[in-house]
Amino acid sequence: MQEIVQRKNRILALFKDPAYVPMREKDIAVLMEVSSEERPLFKRCLEELLADGAIVVSKRGKYQLPEIRTLTGVFSASGHGYGFVHVDGMDEDFYISEKHTGTALHGDTVLIDPYEITYRRRRGGGKSREAVVVGIVERATDIVVGTYDAAKNHYGFVIPDSSRFDRDVFIPVEDSMGAADGHKVVVKIDDYGDDRRSPQGKIIEILGHAGDPGIDVLAILKAYGMETGFPEKVAKQAEKIPRELTEADRDGREDLRDLDMVTIDGADTKDIDDAVSLTMNGDFYELGVHIADVTHYVKEGSAIDKEALERGTSCYPADRVIPMLPQALCNGICSLNEDVDRLALSCFMTISKKGEIIDHRFAQTLIHSNHKMTYSDVNKIITDHDESLIRKYSDVSDMLIKMHELAVLLRSRRRRRGSIDFDLPETEIELDDNGHPISIHPHERNNATRLIEDFMLAANETVAEHFFWADIPFVYRIHEKPDIDKVRKLATFIRNFGYGIKVKDDEIHPKELQKLLAGIEDTPEESLISRLTLRAMQRAKYSMVCEGHFGLALKYYCHFTSPIRRYPDLQIHRIIKEYLRGGLTDKRIEHYKKILGDVCSRSSAMERRADEAEREVDKLKKAEYMKDHIGEVFDGVISGVTNWGLYVELPNTVEGLVHISKIEGDYFSYNEDTYELVGKSTGRRYCLGSCIRVICNMVDIETRAVDFVIADENDHHL
Repeated sequence: MQEIVQRKNRILALFKDPAYVPMREKDIAVLMEVSSEERPLFKRCLEELLADGAIVVSKRGKYQLPEIRTLTGVFSASGHGYGFVHVDGMDEDFYISEKHTGTALHGDTVLIDPYEITYRRRRGGGKSREAVVVGIVERATDIVVGTYDAAKNHYGFVIPDSSRFDRDVFIPVEDSMGAADGHKVVVKIDDYGDDRRSPQGKIIEILGHAGDPGIDVLAILKAYGMETGFPEKVAKQAEKIPRELTEADRDGREDLRDLDMVTIDGADTKDIDDAVSLTMNGDFYELGVHIADVTHYVKEGSAIDKEALERGTSCYPADRVIPMLPQALCNGICSLNEDVDRLALSCFMTISKKGEIIDHRFAQTLIHSNHKMTYSDVNKIITDHDESLIRKYSDVSDMLIKMHELAVLLRSRRRRRGSIDFDLPETEIELDDNGHPISIHPHERNNATRLIEDFMLAANETVAEHFFWADIPFVYRIHEKPDIDKVRKLATFIRNFGYGIKVKDDEIHPKELQKLLAGIEDTPEESLISRLTLRAMQRAKYSMVCEGHFGLALKYYCHFTSPIRRYPDLQIHRIIKEYLRGGLTDKRIEHYKKILGDVCSRSSAMERRADEAEREVDKLKKAEYMKDHIGEVFDGVISGVTNWGLYVELPNTVEGLVHISKIEGDYFSYNEDTYELVGKSTGRRYCLGSCIRVICNMVDIETRAVDFVIADENDHHL
């Protein structure tokens, strides 16, 4: 490798010589005095330089440097000084050493010069290509959240909470807002500094003292640019929305108030955007999925609509809700509350005994939910046949049992098609009144949660397919095929457990992953392999192009069922309603063609932001919880193996690191092919999926890091 790198650099040095003129391969070889024995290596170097984009070749076969020597990409800071830049369309990220990051911060769009051909060894093995940041195209943010450190000489510094922002921000006293030492603050950056000067900014908000209840979560949300309140204009507009339906609201709608229907949600849910009904027509099921008609109140281009697009989605961190819409809407007039009239957009599906949707229709409706039911109570009715609950909900209990029957049919048909069901438990964190975690456990799915999932999936698919064939602009939910290299690594790993997946022509069918997940069900390695399989998948996103959903094995899919908390759903409700009213003129179609691209990209980005913020809050609360359990013994599973140690996941979903320096009794090295740490003298192995007993050794709240050590055989649970 070193010889190739040196030869590439000599070729590049020739091209950079001002006297060089473009010439053919054989002429370059003569100029560089390449012997016949060296020609294959020389040719390989040229080919690699071409593949890397370091040089170009003209139509006449002459080689030269490209006119533009820089690439544009997004910088990801490691938190340790160095970082990486991802360039769209390139498989490998560029490594940026600490001395070459310039003033780039995490998330910035940067210009890099990647044509100095040097390589560095990656931590996990292999090599990555280096580059130098030569310019900033666009800053990801000018907002930093951190802790104020007051100096004596009429100035101070803000120490950023994020390790990825690794420079303190200088604050002149006149820009400090009177912040006291230890205050958690929000800073606007005025000057990003340089190699010699710190960034400079001004405090624009004081959140409170770092130790005050709720400030820790608020700081994370602020760091992600999330506002807990609404702008004054939005709040005033929300105040004017009626709290009850008017007669004008009811006009022109199909009246379904005599149709039995229920909402099924978590016990604490307040923003209820879907209700379900079911009747029988001979042997056919007539399923109704009724979704809150949010667009009746949120008009396109209004202050509320613009704010909803800005937010993209509601966010649900551990101790609060950051809604997409003001509470008067999401918990009030739009929420399909029990025993009140509400406006809905309904999708009716006629379904056969084989679970096939053979007919459908859409309507603007007026509904009246019989009951606000919980997943727990519905599960007791349809699974446990709880007599007391069946009597309590006697008006709908037969319907619920029929719904379960239909849900099983729909799920069975999905599985035959190859739909992948990741049955991974979500984390449920219970907090006390001060926001301190007192319990962490997995939130298990049951037959009631699956029932609602099955019905919502059916409605989403039906809507997407209908509007695809209607050939009008639309917002689809797409999920591209998984990265084949990640799939191959997964295949290599699962062979250690006796499992296999077939990869043909560099592609994999969803059924292969479905069969894998079915095969590991109720095994000790189920959670681990499920998570590794999920990591091999692409991230779903929104698109104007209907490219299908790999994970669901569907050609057509969209998000129709949650307009209270997702902007894409709200957007397509507008399109559906205009379509039903015959209002999709050429002018309106052109309008949607113009705006939907931005809706898709914005919504996808805001969804990622909300997910990341929720994960950061979860990590924080898990760290706080484990700080109360230092010294205690836990059984866990090895969920990650690297050359710096073992990651261990506990049954409560907390993950921590056993650093390699803390593994006693041998010198351990990392085997990348088998995902193992292997003892040099003893041959002792630590591999993915193995059960292990650990002690909680240390917790760092600032970095959300939990450190474990391996327990002795004599250590027992406390």
